[in-house]
Amino acid sequence: MRAVIVDNPGKESTLRIGEVAAPELGPGDVRIRVAAFALNRGDLLQRLGLYPPPPGASEILGLECAGLVAEVGADVSDWKPGDRAMVLLAGGGYAEEVVAPAPCLLPVPEGLSLTAAAATPEVFLTVHQNVFQHAGLAEGEWLLVHGGASGIGTTAIQLAKEAGARVIVTAGSDDKCSRCTELGADVAVNYKQASFAEAVRDATDGRGVNVVLDHIGADYLADNLASLALDGRLVMIGLMSGAKTQINLGLVVGKRLRIQGSTLRARSVAEKGALIASFQARFGKALTEGRVAPVVDRVLPMAEIEQAHALMQQSGHFGKIVLEVTPGDG
Repeated sequence: MRAVIVDNPGKESTLRIGEVAAPELGPGDVRIRVAAFALNRGDLLQRLGLYPPPPGASEILGLECAGLVAEVGADVSDWKPGDRAMVLLAGGGYAEEVVAPAPCLLPVPEGLSLTAAAATPEVFLTVHQNVFQHAGLAEGEWLLVHGGASGIGTTAIQLAKEAGARVIVTAGSDDKCSRCTELGADVAVNYKQASFAEAVRDATDGRGVNVVLDHIGADYLADNLASLALDGRLVMIGLMSGAKTQINLGLVVGKRLRIQGSTLRARSVAEKGALIASFQARFGKALTEGRVAPVVDRVLPMAEIEQAHALMQQSGHFGKIVLEVTPGDG
């Protein structure tokens, strides 16, 4: 089968499409013929050698995809060939076929294309896990999301508003801020021109936000803590600006703050299956009815994977970048 191959992993890495062996199907697995896959920041880190797949996972890039079920293992009864599925992966999505444990599949709602579905599992499940399961965002509370124009950000806006919360986001341009408010954000701050901590104080009458979802890390820690209300929760899912910095423990103690780190990729199949079941129970109807949906910036052929990575590296997108797997690519 064809897949994206990383040559010379590291700063000088390049991507190309080549032939690799198709993955083996286990008794509890499902084989998917991939229609499309989406990009995530973790993919960029993996090609640099900074985010290796968990033991036993495919070395091929790709944390999510969608397509048609081609084959099921002997122990699988909930899926059959021809079913439309979107898949949460520990790796392997940049390929014509993937094999995944059955609990890691979600059905594609009737009104959602396979292309859009490819942009759904990683971000929707990440937001559900961190904002709702870990941080417990409740109706009427305030959520601060950094990178509001990203796949995570656009998803967090929608799920938080669906849950009756209020949302502040940061983004890197006035245009992106405007698009975030059109999507439902109550406040959008251009972080290149204004302080998000000051914007939080103004929007919340000085009380602060209840939850912060952050992927920036060290550079934002002080302002994140300052922006949290009493009993606030900070969930960190990335470290784009670094991992080491000083922390004001007085704020943590005085405001009874909670700081939690979280990753999804290396969790067990049982944990991922439970997360998917929880998401379906809470937001499955909203996704099926179209009240929430993945925001797709653009769709490119798989042959343009290098250009797609460059676009993501430059943050030149709003929402998700999706690659279609079609005959003739590469």
